[in-house]
Amino acid sequence: MSIDWNTHRREAHKLGRLQEFLRQIVYGGNDGIVTTFAIVAGFAGAAAEGVAQIGGMAVLVFGLANLFADGVSMGLGEFLSGRAQRDLYHRRRAMELEEIARNPARERQELETILRQRGLPQSDALAAADILQRHPAMMADLMMTYEFGMHDPEEEDPAVNGLFTFCAFVTFGAVPLLPYFLGPPSTQAFHWSIAATLGALTGLGLLRWRATGENPGRSVGETVAVGAICAVVAYGVGWIVGG
Repeated sequence: MSIDWNTHRREAHKLGRLQEFLRQIVYGGNDGIVTTFAIVAGFAGAAAEGVAQIGGMAVLVFGLANLFADGVSMGLGEFLSGRAQRDLYHRRRAMELEEIARNPARERQELETILRQRGLPQSDALAAADILQRHPAMMADLMMTYEFGMHDPEEEDPAVNGLFTFCAFVTFGAVPLLPYFLGPPSTQAFHWSIAATLGALTGLGLLRWRATGENPGRSVGETVAVGAICAVVAYGVGWIVGG
């Protein structure tokens, strides 16, 4: 009876979609928030003496254009990165299989050394290496993981990863623009955008905490700190240029 390992991994280990795509959600969401708020902060910095002078349409046009252009770029970048990683993995694995076939004694010795370094007693490492030498494909998989730090990419779908990255980028990245949809551009609108941005960063940090179970202060604090640093830089550049 065959096992669907992806289903087994999600059900037996309670791995939900949030955990499965955490990297794409955090990466895309954080970049979306920071990138879009950079547009708002840049405009506000350039007109620091009177934020009301900023055209609301200008903020929305630049903000939305940046949001969707960068979102598509991020999604496609994740897709292409995944495809490249998959191609690299298969190329290296084919080379590893060639090495095993050409020089089995040396590769067996390498595997034995790796197993001992990872905690197996010498006798167990020797026995395991002897067994695995009779199964080149499995031996190559272990060497890919332990020697090169590369995992089988067949478990991931680059297209789905790219879609999650895009959706996270657009969903979280739209938050800093909401005050400019709801009212005229003003100092108050910019302050509401700051509050909305902090709220989105906090929400993203809480998602990270929910998925990883790590310290909530660390999850939220790191996420907000990264966004705040980028926002201050964007505002500063706008203030200097618009000076």
